[in-house]
Amino acid sequence: MPLDGPVAARLTIHLAGDAVWHRRPAFAEIVHRARKAGLAGASVFHGVEGYGHHMRVHEEHPVHLVAHGPCAVEIVDGEQRLRAFLDTLEDILTTTGVAVLERVEVRGRPSTT
Repeated sequence: MPLDGPVAARLTIHLAGDAVWHRRPAFAEIVHRARKAGLAGASVFHGVEGYGHHMRVHEEHPVHLVAHGPCAVEIVDGEQRLRAFLDTLEDILTTTGVAVLERVEVRGRPSTT
């Protein structure tokens, strides 16, 4: 589905970089599910510093980012497709993480890498 204009949405899942789902990093499980669902694209971003519902600030040195720091998975596609996909993440989200779905306007050309 070509994404151009105000018809797209972005699903952002915030979780700890060390969150695990069935012995696999939770962020990797989400990305693989998104690919299997045929969504337009997914990216994982590891943070340097952040805090969650425990209000404890997590600071990480770059070497340890993947293992312990805050993490976000962003997926962009059509709103209805993302809403349907979000329903398939309930098993992960009841254990770890929080999801945010918002409408976005997409411009430019997607990367081919």
